[in-house]
Parts: sequence; structure tokens; C-alpha cells
Amino acid sequence: MKIGEILKKEFSVSFEFFPPKSAEGEAELFRTIKELETIRPTFVSVTYGAGGSTRDRTRNIAKRIHTETNITVMAHLTCIAHSKEEIMQILQDYKDIGIENILALRGDVPKNGLKDSTIGCKYAVELVRFIRENFGDWFSIGVASYPEKHIESLNMDWEIRHFKEKVLAGAEFSITQMFFDNTYYYRFVERCQKESINIPIIPGIMPITNFNQIKKFASMCGATIPQTLVELLEPYADDPEETAKRGVEFAIKQCEDLLENGVPGLHFYTLNKSKATLLIYQAIKHKIPLKDLSV
Repeated sequence: MKIGEILKKEFSVSFEFFPPKSAEGEAELFRTIKELETIRPTFVSVTYGAGGSTRDRTRNIAKRIHTETNITVMAHLTCIAHSKEEIMQILQDYKDIGIENILALRGDVPKNGLKDSTIGCKYAVELVRFIRENFGDWFSIGVASYPEKHIESLNMDWEIRHFKEKVLAGAEFSITQMFFDNTYYYRFVERCQKESINIPIIPGIMPITNFNQIKKFASMCGATIPQTLVELLEPYADDPEETAKRGVEFAIKQCEDLLENGVPGLHFYTLNKSKATLLIYQAIKHKIPLKDLSV
């Protein structure tokens, strides 16, 4: 099913996974997927490594989810290290499999740099256009958005302008980078609405179960960790159980506030684990709008 069409009719609960590097990791991932499938997620997504480094693994995991479960799957696709011929091949393969949803991303530039000949699309907006020009409406296209601006963006005006270009090129919905202060999300959505950007902007939620790990992620993507959250978790940095407990409690409050303010969905960055996400969902499910079963 196309995510863009689903979002017109129902609130979305979705999960993100990354392709494991080993058979053991893949087995663990599918145990997680089986546990989370009980929630009946709107969709799940599978990430794509820097420079296309997980191309085959992303494809294989997405195909398994598509063929072995009843879950709608979205494959991430980064364009920065692929020629247009490679991008076409990847997209045609997904179409042949029957996967109808793509998250179109630029991707991180590999540490060893790039050869110009390998760059089919330099930016996500070019990838969105490429998909639309070559596949029409076959794919429902999502894109990333950055409530605190992309780490490479000059300022928020620049961020909003380039986000709008992706929407005009054919993006149907967006999933945000993780954030821990909902004010950033609300301000971002308000600015988008003023610029007539009206696609669903789904907040990305990162449950904190390892504070040191999250601090590293946040520094890499430019996400702000509020001082109140630092004070809440830092004393327990060496206590995984207490960190996870408090991190889940924080995420529950964050999600409750987002739900009260009418967000179109919630997208959980699971890190291939189910426990924290399930705990959060169980705490907030009574506040989640009922699904439209006619979809």
C-alpha cells in the first residue's frame, strides 16, 4: 500500500530498522519485527548505509518484510554515491518486487570522497524528480525533514526553502530527524504551513536506552538534548536499566504532548529493538486516533 494514500485517511504509527551485518542480527531483527507486528504498524522503513554501503542488505531485508509479513515497507534510498543507471536499477528492482514506497535521501558523503562520475543525483530533490520522471506515481515518495535544520544548512530559511523544493518535486510526506524538544517540531511545522507546505510531517522519536550512544547520535545530526533531559539521565549513564526506564518515561511524555497537538503520526527509531517501543506504545495507545479500517 502507498504510504501517501494511507496518511490521507489515518494516523500513522511506524518503525525504522537498519539492515544487520550478520545472520544472527537478521534473526534478531525479525524477532523484533514479529513482536512489533502485533501493534499493526502503518508501515516500517529500512535504512540505507552511507555511500550505498548496505544496498543489497537493505533490499533483502525490505523484500523479506514485504513477502513474509503483512506490513507495508518503505525502503530508504540515498543517491549521493550512485550513478543514474544504478539508481534506475535499484528502483526497478523494488518495483518488480512490489515495494511501492521510497524514502528519498541525499545520504552522507563517504569518508573517502566521491568521483563525480558516480554521482547521479547530488541532492534529495534531484532524486525525487528522477523517481517521478521515470516511474510516475508508482512509488509513494517520502523525504527527510529537520526541525532544527540539517547540520549543513545555513539557517532555517535555507532549510525551509530546500524542503519546499522536495515537496514541489513530488514528495508526499516527510519523517523528521530525531528531536527531544517538541518546540522545535511545532515551530518547524508552523513555518512550513506559512510557506504552503502541507504534506504530513511525521515526528521521528528516538527512545533513549543508552545515553552515551544518543549523545553521539545527537552530535552527528545536530539535535539538541535539553538540559533537563541531561540532568535526568546523566547520573544514570552507567546504569543501563535505569537509563532505559527514565528514557522511556521521557519518550512517553514527549509522545503524549505530540498527540495532544494533532501530529499526523509517530515514527520510532527502534535501533532494531522492540522493548522500549512497545512500552511507549502501550502507555500512549489510548490517545492514538482510531485507524480508518476502510483503507
